[in-house]
Amino acid sequence: MSTELLAPLDLAFWHLESTDHPMHLGALAHFGPAPDGTDVLDLLARRAAAIPRLRMRVRDVWLPVGGAAWASDKDFDVRRHVRRIVLPGADFADEAARLAGDLMERPLERGRPPWEMFLLTGAPDGSFAVLVKLHHALADGLRAVAIGAGIFDEIAAARGAGRRRVRPVPPRSWLPGPGRIVGAARDRIEDLGRAVEVGASVLRASRLDPRGATALAAQSSGTRRVATAALDLDRIQRVRRASGGTANDVLLAVVAGALRRWLEGRGEPLPGVDPRALVPVSRRRPGSAPATGNSLSAYLLALPVTESDPGARLAAVRRGMERNKADGPLRGAGAVAVLADQLPPLAHRFGAPLASGAARLLFDVLVTSVPLPRSALSLGGAPLRELYPMAPLARGQSLAVAMSPYGGRVHVGLVADGKAVPDLDALADALGDELDLLDRADGGR
Repeated sequence: MSTELLAPLDLAFWHLESTDHPMHLGALAHFGPAPDGTDVLDLLARRAAAIPRLRMRVRDVWLPVGGAAWASDKDFDVRRHVRRIVLPGADFADEAARLAGDLMERPLERGRPPWEMFLLTGAPDGSFAVLVKLHHALADGLRAVAIGAGIFDEIAAARGAGRRRVRPVPPRSWLPGPGRIVGAARDRIEDLGRAVEVGASVLRASRLDPRGATALAAQSSGTRRVATAALDLDRIQRVRRASGGTANDVLLAVVAGALRRWLEGRGEPLPGVDPRALVPVSRRRPGSAPATGNSLSAYLLALPVTESDPGARLAAVRRGMERNKADGPLRGAGAVAVLADQLPPLAHRFGAPLASGAARLLFDVLVTSVPLPRSALSLGGAPLRELYPMAPLARGQSLAVAMSPYGGRVHVGLVADGKAVPDLDALADALGDELDLLDRADGGR
């Protein structure tokens, strides 16, 4: 892979990280037992090493000023990135989630390719789990799926047969040739105009006095806790058919109701204003060449936590998402990602740490859906049973929610600040309870 400059949003995520604020995303995948004699650790290492993106590290560059580039790691050793950990077998799934939180909070070595994979073994039935951990500068959710899918048997076989051809990405350049100077100047003027328009949208979306749930706000402790839940996809679709809208609307309503249930269980008063969710939207076009790094915008949605009726919560979510789609993803807090594309690298290097504290003024919780391949997947002949995505936390926030459908269920990965949300398992349980409530109210009609 050619050396290429970090895209503006990737550069922003790279500089957002600090010692007390890891910027990692990933997934916890559970597999059935592998056939006898299969060395899963060796297989995992070989397949990870064969993914070109995972051999790249970040290095500083002279031009553009403040920029950085992806470059091949000449000293790459996959054994530094892929490790085995044996867990107590009695409560393997719970132990895997607990360890995932511990591992997600540990910083990645910045002089190496910014990723790790952990093979978790020790289950009595021979099943195992794989934790994939990536720096957010390396990929957004969709790109992370494309990278991580390379470890699966089906994708590796297709790549080996030459059926998966990825177009090379040319190096980015900020220095136009002589014949492009006039065009570049015109484009830059247009970019500046767009930046002003998008920036104004971001400012309009900002709250000078955010009054959302205090449980969703926290000083960053650098600690992480992970919990998981699995929701039946047929039941979600049944509620969707009864109520209208999309399956994603139903999931957002489930999150809203679960937050309400969780806050009440904590004995906390409901917030005076419904908390805002940032709902990421990919800017990649279907059928386009796979872009490297992050390509995101997002919608803002008020989660109707203060509404007591589950059907009314779902209707409120549906109306809010319909308004968002009508307006497009360039309005509100989600436009920050678009605005980042218009800023020079030096602004990201010095401005990202300062801007990271502003997330609390824009939204309270990240809720994202990460699609997976629809076909059955396996690793070394071991079938994939569950895959829980994990999203990074914004500074000053205590919870991020990521969801992926696979195998007839929607797998929900909850990532929280470990000190602010010690009872994350209670929120995970509340998701299933809320789907039960919605199914009785809407799907049961």
